[in-house]
Amino acid sequence: MPLSEDEQRILSEIENQLRATDPDLAKHVGSTTVYSDSLRKLRWGVVAFLASLVLTVFLLTVHFALGFVGFLAMVASAILIEANARRMGKAGINEATRALRSNGIRSYFNNAGDKARERLRQDDED
Repeated sequence: MPLSEDEQRILSEIENQLRATDPDLAKHVGSTTVYSDSLRKLRWGVVAFLASLVLTVFLLTVHFALGFVGFLAMVASAILIEANARRMGKAGINEATRALRSNGIRSYFNNAGDKARERLRQDDED
């Protein structure tokens, strides 16, 4: 059901007030999608899986029981990956692929580093 003209006007006034009072929040809300959280968790799951794979290979050289612990970490990471990929669904994966193609992987990691540096600077200033 579409909004009436009056409702659209009220909504645009609220948006303008939000942009005027808190531009950072407005930018964050405007750039966040339904799939952002799942995509972020999916990325961390892949990183955890790769790290646990390396850990498993290393621990197998020490003792097979420790290697099994690394294997369990790999299984937990795989479960995390599967759950978030399922949550994203086909539409979310298509959106993530489109975003990576338009921005590039290097841009994603550079932005993540810039965000981390900015957070650390803010903590130092406080």
